[in-house]
Amino acid sequence: MSGVSQTVEQPESFVFTDETMAKAKEVLAKYPEDRKESAVMPLLDLAQRQHNGWLPIAAMDYVAGICEMAPIKVYEVASFYTMYNRTPVGENHVQICTNISCWLKGSDKIVDAAKEVLGVGFGQTTEDNKFTLSEVECLGACVNAPMMQINDDFYEDLDSSSTKAIFEALKKGEQPKTGPQGDRVGCQPAGGLTSLKEQANA
Repeated sequence: MSGVSQTVEQPESFVFTDETMAKAKEVLAKYPEDRKESAVMPLLDLAQRQHNGWLPIAAMDYVAGICEMAPIKVYEVASFYTMYNRTPVGENHVQICTNISCWLKGSDKIVDAAKEVLGVGFGQTTEDNKFTLSEVECLGACVNAPMMQINDDFYEDLDSSSTKAIFEALKKGEQPKTGPQGDRVGCQPAGGLTSLKEQANA
């Protein structure tokens, strides 16, 4: 994910804050002492969250040290999984699913709405650094397609109008409704439950 005319400046060093290190120790405690490398993915996530949503080389090297891994092996993990951003992203990282389920339900209209409101294409960041737009594969909410993820929040059952409303709310600093954008509850049928309406007695 690259910004518009963006030059990536790599910091010379990176260390976890006390708060992040406390979380890292909780992660490491889940694995045997001789299997620290098993913690590489959650530790990279912690590093990314601390560093404004992206992983500089110094952060990957730092995680490699904690996990007692060769730095190249950490780079391999960070470059393989798309949830890790190796270049800066905007305040709101917009990830739109264009895989088969979402495409069949109209994800192309969601993409068009995003490009219209934000004024950028896939792999670009708005000039005010508020939004980065990314195309992604399945985000795991196929039953509520089409959908997108913005930072840690899912927005589902989208159409062009609801997509634009979400972006306009975020531009104003508001928190739009997450989850299904219609009357659907979770992943229940759009028209409501048709069976299993009552809970069985224990």
